[in-house]
This record gives sequence, structure tokens and C-alpha cells, in this order.
Amino acid sequence: MSTPPPLAGGTAGPDALRPLLDVVLDALRSGAVARGGPFPPGGPEQLGRAVRETATPVIPAEGRGAEESLRTLVEAVAYGAADPADPRCAAHLHAPPLALAVAADLAASALNPSLDSWDQAPAASALEAETTRALAAEVYPGATRPDALVTTGGTEGNQLALLLARERHGAALTVVCGTHTHHSVRRAAWLLGLPEPVTVPAPAGTTDVTALDDTLARLRGRPVLVTATAGTTDTGRIDPLPAIAGLCERYGAELHVDAAYGGTLLFSPRHRDLLRGLDRARSTALDLHKMGWQPVAAGLLAVPDSALLAPLAHTADYLNADDDTEAGLPDLLGRSLRTTRRPDILKIAVTLRALGRDGLAELADRTLTAAHDLADLIEKTPALELHARPVLSTVLFRPRGADDATVARIRRSLLHAGSAVLGRARADGRLWFKATLLNPHTAPGDLETLIALVEGSSTR
Repeated sequence: MSTPPPLAGGTAGPDALRPLLDVVLDALRSGAVARGGPFPPGGPEQLGRAVRETATPVIPAEGRGAEESLRTLVEAVAYGAADPADPRCAAHLHAPPLALAVAADLAASALNPSLDSWDQAPAASALEAETTRALAAEVYPGATRPDALVTTGGTEGNQLALLLARERHGAALTVVCGTHTHHSVRRAAWLLGLPEPVTVPAPAGTTDVTALDDTLARLRGRPVLVTATAGTTDTGRIDPLPAIAGLCERYGAELHVDAAYGGTLLFSPRHRDLLRGLDRARSTALDLHKMGWQPVAAGLLAVPDSALLAPLAHTADYLNADDDTEAGLPDLLGRSLRTTRRPDILKIAVTLRALGRDGLAELADRTLTAAHDLADLIEKTPALELHARPVLSTVLFRPRGADDATVARIRRSLLHAGSAVLGRARADGRLWFKATLLNPHTAPGDLETLIALVEGSSTR
């Protein structure tokens, strides 16, 4: 029998990894150089055919070897990637991850701890406990027992928030949200067997407080969870959190805030006032693979009191037997609905330690400044129309006088050419280009190039 392939862990693991990392890094560079821009040209059919030709046969009769396989497939995926490190890739909340966070993620993959039992992740579980408490204290600075769960992102955070509220109040819980609320809230209600959420108008892109007041008055006496948003995916708007929190307190409703986009502004002295009132929520979803520059996945659900997480408690004898817990072994199974769970906290903790408050604030401030610079350019360009001044790092614009079909066509033509990646959003009954600027290295010249590409496509 031949010798099995080397492993990544143990004392010999780093030596086995080192030459393979050189192959991976070279393939990443080659793929990016061959792509030559933010997106692979040619469209889905052409790219799909190229990947099929490269990857077939997916399971060969005889293995092709580690270096050939890494080089071939990593280079193919790198060439065919939407590259958020390119300033012209600005469609989604798809952040370019920091190199140090990716390096930490490599360590997490090599060690491969699973945070469903202490004996699989002794140090990682302790690091997670320290880091989640510290981050929860940022959201709830006056709380005595703040805590947070690590999630895969805002969607899981919202689902957990609704689940915890349902466990407190039962299936009679009514969820109230704005028309602008992330789709995951309605989907979570469906998954949990709750009624369809009651929807409040958001005519200016944020929850209409008067309409919310009327809705809560009508629902008085029922258990209600209001979901507000601190950073919408379409426009980056932030709900009037103090007013919404006040209404929830008046009517006895609970408040959950989806701050997956804007939550990290807590670290920015210049912009944290945008999140005033966040600490009055019963739960808050954060997402550090957006404006936290982490590799996917890196989400959190923060609460002001760890007792609020008690409904997640669960026992599986092989993971958290009662006698082990009583003997002092940490019980991790109630920290997630997932069983196997990788240590995503490691990259977050490394980033927090490396950058500190000032470093995180600077990254956030840079991206918001870039959004205002882009808005300035659009306002100075007669052929373009700006939807509104940005609140976070999202900017909506369109060619002046264009219809929706033209906006959609221009966006697709830029994608097919591989020259720019812009999103699309509907606001005020019209379709707009959406530029979501999360790259802290974006310079004024990059923004000018983006505008020129849109202008050039508009005249064809």
C-alpha cells in the first residue's frame, strides 16, 4: 500500500503545507493576471465551458497529484472569480478580505477544531468565549452579561433572533418589519412556522415611524418582535433606531436590529452616532465579512444578557454529557444550531488584535469617504443621476433619462466584458446601478474609471 498523503496538522504539518502554499499563491497570481480585471469576460456559458473542460474528469481513474491539481483548479477558479480586491468590483456586500485574516483562516483550517465539544477545540472555544463577550460589550456597553454567538452571517443571525423570540413567546409571536427589511427575516418566519410578518411602509428607504406606531397600537397586547435595519442591502440606509426603540418600549414589543452591514461603525468615532439606539435592542445581528473585511463566514448575534440564549441549550451525551459539564468541561452545544462548527472566531480575534479600534475605524471611515467621493463625481457628471447622498458605502446612480431596460442592459454588458461589476437595486420605482464600496484601497482614480466605464457603455 502506498503512503497516505501528508496531513496539515501536527509537527510535520507546516512542512507539508509550505510547498503547497507556494503552488496555491502562484496559481492565485496567475489566475488574477490572466483575468486582468475585476471579472472574467465572456458570460456564464463561455466561463462554464472553460471550467468544465478544465475540471473534467472530476474524479479521474488515477489521481493527478497534489501540485498539478492545486495549480490547475486554483488558477481556474482565480481566473473566473469576481475579485472584490479590484476597485471596479463593487456590486455586493462582498468585501475583500484582509491578508492577515486569510492567514489566520489558514491556521484554523490546518488545526481543524470543531466547536461542538470542548475536547475538540479547547483553546479555540476559550478564545471564542473571550472574543464574543468583548464584541457583545461593544453593542451593549451598559450590560452586565453581554454575549454573542458566532454565525455564518446576517441571515443566520436573523433566524436565531426570531427563534429566540419565538421560544420566549410561542407561536403566537407576530414579527413586524419594514418593506425594506432583508429577505431573511421573512424566510426565518416561514422556517419557524410563524405567521407572515406584518409589513410597515418604508417610503424613504427606512421604516415609517408613524406607520409603525399605528401598527403597534393595533397589535397591542400581542407578543411582537419588531425588526429594524442598520444598513439595508439596497441603499445602505439606517432605520431611526431611537424612535423605533421608544415605540417598542411604549407598546411592550421586543426589538431586533439587523446590523449586518453597518454594525462595525461602532468602532468609528466619526460615524458611531449613526447607530445610536442600537443598545436598546434585545438582539443584534452583525456580519464581519462585510464591513469587517473577513473571509466568509464571520457573523455574530449579540444579546445584552447571556440568559437570553438559554433556549438553545441542548444535550447529546457524546458531546456534552451532564457529568462532564458538572465536572467543569465547557458546554458548547448551546452556542449554535450547528453541530460541527469551524473556529471562525480565530480570524476575527487576530484582526481585532492586529488593527485595534483605531485601525478598524480607519478602514470604515475610508470606505464611507470613498462613497461620498463617488457621489460627488456622479453629481458633477451631467449624463448621470444620483439617487441620494450615501449613508454607508452604497451609492445608487443611473444614466440620466435611461429606462430600466437600459440600466439592466448596461450592467450586463459590463459583466460580459469583465470590465466592472455593479449591482442593481430598485428604489423610487426605478432601477439603479448599485455601487457598494468596501475596498479601503479604492482611490479617486478608480472611481473616475468606474464612472467612465458606465458613461462609455451608456452611449453605445
